[in-house]
Amino acid sequence: MGLVAAVLLLVAACGSVVPTSSTGPSQGPSQAATGVLPSWISREVVKGPNRIVFSFLDASGTKPIGAPDRTAKVEFKGPSGEAVSAPDAQFVWAIEGVSGVYITHADFPVAGAWTATFTTSAPGASTETIPFSFDVLEDAHVVEPGEKAPSVDTPTLADVSGDVSKISTDETPVPAFYEVSVADALAAHKPFVLVFATPKFCASKTCGPTLDKIKTVATAHPDVTFINVEPYQLSVVDGQLQPVLSDANELQTVPAADLYGLLTEPFVFVVGGDGIVKASFELVFAPSEIDEALAGLN
Repeated sequence: MGLVAAVLLLVAACGSVVPTSSTGPSQGPSQAATGVLPSWISREVVKGPNRIVFSFLDASGTKPIGAPDRTAKVEFKGPSGEAVSAPDAQFVWAIEGVSGVYITHADFPVAGAWTATFTTSAPGASTETIPFSFDVLEDAHVVEPGEKAPSVDTPTLADVSGDVSKISTDETPVPAFYEVSVADALAAHKPFVLVFATPKFCASKTCGPTLDKIKTVATAHPDVTFINVEPYQLSVVDGQLQPVLSDANELQTVPAADLYGLLTEPFVFVVGGDGIVKASFELVFAPSEIDEALAGLN
């Protein structure tokens, strides 16, 4: 369990990796940059539409330097010279005032070895252009938009006599997030938002902020069911939830996390009343992205 720093260059930005996952595509800078290193955060990039999350580190590779006043744009070139452009990236705080990421979208026509060319500038600094190599996969491990949401019985308050502290590590939990299981939500044929987040055991430190953002979104959408699932096996020890570790002293995922193919956490899925995943958000999101995904669902 931990950050795959050599692959993702996350360095305190976000992105703990679920221990039961396989390794993802190879990624890395194509050449040394003078003052900026790209931090590729999306765990999987696949053929077709993608929501891409990235940031920047300083030249030492240790300090996140993504910021609201740093611009970011990226263009892509494929294995046979395919060119794919992306809209200017949106900056979103992962941890408010501490570290943030950029979000853009790209549609890759083929799998294989691709190159991303990042262009970035900060106030008072020159513009830098940095190439970065990565792989586009044929298929993803994680459940993608357009696929059916797996049905699974997730823990609810009814399972613990209403004691939310037995199924959530959130210090200020919203009980409504634990009233309905995923299986029941799918059976109801109404839209819902599924959040995999563990504030207490999240190595990336973004699960707490993720849940706080979700709480704000949920208030704006009172007719939508929101479900939070702890992605790791937990048990109550001395009155507190503690992880159930493997023989190798690693966190172990719950069946729901395995069924959804999680390689990272936190992760958010927006599911329509037809049971199809309409949108998914890895690690960090802007509340407006969830609002947009929920618009028009019934």
